[in-house]
Amino acid sequence: MTAFGSDDFNNAGSVQIGLTAVIVAVTDAEPRILVVRRVDHALASNEDGVARVGEAISENTLEALPYGPFYPEHHRTLDMGLRTWVEEQTELALGYVEQLYTFGDRGRDPREQELGARVLSIGYLALAQEANPAGAGDALWQNWYRYFPWEDWRAGKPAIISEEIEPGLEEWAANGNNPAEIRERFARIDACFGSEQVRWNEDRVLERYELLYEAGLVTEAQRDQDEEISAHDHSHTMVLDHRRILATAMGRLRGKLKYRPVVFELLPPTFTLLELQKTVEAITGNLLHKQNFRRLVEKSGLVEGTGKYESRTGGRPAETFRYVRDILAERLTAGPKLPVGKR
Repeated sequence: MTAFGSDDFNNAGSVQIGLTAVIVAVTDAEPRILVVRRVDHALASNEDGVARVGEAISENTLEALPYGPFYPEHHRTLDMGLRTWVEEQTELALGYVEQLYTFGDRGRDPREQELGARVLSIGYLALAQEANPAGAGDALWQNWYRYFPWEDWRAGKPAIISEEIEPGLEEWAANGNNPAEIRERFARIDACFGSEQVRWNEDRVLERYELLYEAGLVTEAQRDQDEEISAHDHSHTMVLDHRRILATAMGRLRGKLKYRPVVFELLPPTFTLLELQKTVEAITGNLLHKQNFRRLVEKSGLVEGTGKYESRTGGRPAETFRYVRDILAERLTAGPKLPVGKR
């Protein structure tokens, strides 16, 4: 892997293209993403940008999504370029991959001034089974709620919302420039974080993050304005705008579960219905009604029993199932629709 610096983008031109991967797995009922450790050159310009295996991780070393430049002369397609970078950095061969969005805001990358070019990043969502990463990038798996603790409602409303986010957003809203702006800000808070009248929508991950960014309640907002970093952001940040890219992927995957059976890409070949439910809950951050969920899954026709029973947690043996992939050709929009959670 080359360094996190200007050498990554050495093609002449006014636009440079990077490829960024959000690689998701679910392990032990927790959603995990693959990250690599990179040096934040805004804090350590004399480093080469690679946090190597076994090297002490200093305070100016941040976590990043696997990414690298697109070289038209070497990469026949964008997809192939992404897979090449991921395999080099993590030694993980990707299976399911879909393009997310192109991130190209001016100033998103501090190397733009040095390069004299706008740096775009094309984000991808990839689903995988967790495996031990290797490669050149000191890769490791992390729970995605490490970066978005307010998105996990499986144990009830996260304390960070009541204790930090809501007071911070209310103060920000009340400081609007005029009554109309104040009303608009409070309406956005309700739409993003819910209220007595507005139900929490698990798909709006990006909207919530961007609201917190605008209100100055996440570290990236202060970092991008060259302000002193306060201690109130108790979530973990990432390099550049990688947390925004991750938020986009989380919202996309949560929404997609409702109409496409992509959840089976995160499961082994055989699984119990409880494991399937826990996987969906891990991604959505929301508990589901057990009987309703099983009834909808069985009605969908997307799974079939194997006739075998296993006790994977030491409890009562449960029948294992497998995904019937042939059904997908007949029902292109089919997916286990999610019942309303217990909240």
